[in-house]
Amino acid sequence: MTTAVTTAPAAAGPKSTTARRLLALGRAEATLLVRNRTALFTALALPLILIASLHGVLKQQAKSTPGLDVDSMLIYGSIGMVLSFVVYYNLTSAYVARRGELVLKRLRTGEARDLEILLGTAVPSLTIGLLMAALIGVGGSVGLHLTVPVNPVLMLVGLVLILATMIAMAALSSAFTRTVESAGITTLPMMLVMQFGSGLFVPLEVMPAQLADVCRLLPTTPAFQLIRVGWFGTDGSAAATDFAGSWGVAGSHLITGGIWLFLAVWAAVRYFRWEPRR
Repeated sequence: MTTAVTTAPAAAGPKSTTARRLLALGRAEATLLVRNRTALFTALALPLILIASLHGVLKQQAKSTPGLDVDSMLIYGSIGMVLSFVVYYNLTSAYVARRGELVLKRLRTGEARDLEILLGTAVPSLTIGLLMAALIGVGGSVGLHLTVPVNPVLMLVGLVLILATMIAMAALSSAFTRTVESAGITTLPMMLVMQFGSGLFVPLEVMPAQLADVCRLLPTTPAFQLIRVGWFGTDGSAAATDFAGSWGVAGSHLITGGIWLFLAVWAAVRYFRWEPRR
């Protein structure tokens, strides 16, 4: 007589989903960021130092440009500088560091897709950047008594567009960056374009007309201008006072920004490196 022996099925673990994988990757990257004091200083302290210098620069520019709204430009420029340092520069360094440690190569052998790996690595930078931008925006609005945003939806579109563009540009820049130490050099051209060409440090309306027109066509300018139009109803060349009118002012920026995002994503996919050069 034989006795059948039955075994209970092993308890299945939580199902792996995109959200769970992104959260796990983001948590691991956040731990590494906290342990890296240099990266943490760059992400938190450096933008605040630049904001202090921006206030003095804008006050000087207001003397030669009557009607320049120093308060609104200070908040707009501060948010832009925070995002450029915390997201673009810090994320470029993170991609280079994880590639050199062969982390990216090992992650590709698991369940995570390529896009999930890139976005998961970006989670801490995006979180810090958005929190700092929110604190500056809310605190500045209350302290400086700025107007209520004309078109919050347009602000959100601009924010999503600039973050997506910065992630793609960070991935692209990492392809031409051999070491974390050299990231300050390889990212410098784009940082200068963002700071001075996108109207963050030098408002477009104080530039010569032809130079301002050229700057409006640069990669990050359209997205930043969408945030400005959505909040203040103007991009320096045209103005709107209501929700519907702001879409008209933002039309060309939406088209130009979308084209640049497509090109940045295409270039990132084409040139991004998952392991060090041999």
